[in-house]
Amino acid sequence: MNYQDINAETIDRWVKNGWEWGQPISHETYEKAKQGIWDMHLSPTKKVPHEWFGEIKGKKILGLASGGGQQMPIFAALGADCTVMDYSEEQLKNDRMVAEREGYDIRIIRGDMTKRFPFEDEEFDLIFHPVSNCYVEEVKPIWKECYRVLKHGGILLAGTDHYVNYIVDDDEERIINHLPFNPLKDPEQMRQLQKDDGGVQFSHSLEEQIGGQLEAGFILTNLFEDTNGEGRLAELNIPSFLVMRSVKQ
Repeated sequence: MNYQDINAETIDRWVKNGWEWGQPISHETYEKAKQGIWDMHLSPTKKVPHEWFGEIKGKKILGLASGGGQQMPIFAALGADCTVMDYSEEQLKNDRMVAEREGYDIRIIRGDMTKRFPFEDEEFDLIFHPVSNCYVEEVKPIWKECYRVLKHGGILLAGTDHYVNYIVDDDEERIINHLPFNPLKDPEQMRQLQKDDGGVQFSHSLEEQIGGQLEAGFILTNLFEDTNGEGRLAELNIPSFLVMRSVKQ
């Protein structure tokens, strides 16, 4: 089994056990979105500013590793033409359930984002990519694929995990790991993940996250940092997530 299949099975298990990022929105939340009352997150605590999205109605939107029935139903309620691609069957099952419950159409694709995306060039107006590339060893190819499938002027909204979470112990008191955190190359780091049922995760530098987007051709137009929302790092207000808005020239 390759590490992506391990991650898919892990996330399926998390969703079944009530994982926060795998719980679909309620009918009431969907109805409020139809009335223009909505918010979305790309990181644990801070909301993505509405002005980052631009016009949503009628736009073709890709939810990249954005399954779970949380964000795509909001986009659908706001009048977007939605596609979601995720590698977790349980996450996609929740998107399918909400679509059937609320009566909207959505294209649902089980796909591995480490491979070439199954989409045409310049197919989408916006890509919504919550924190998930921490489950992928190489992120630069993902940014290149995002650039390829976005239209000119298209927007990439991406949440990414800082490397900070990967250097500390479980209590976030001590620095115990070197960087990069790569369990495929360090057996001790793999043992840490296995102990906590953490799947297979990887740290990524700002050079990979921001520099990778710039190398792909994006223009970075805005960003903010966020904390874990709980734990010692959050208590000390140490950011551990980066959220970015980038545009294809």
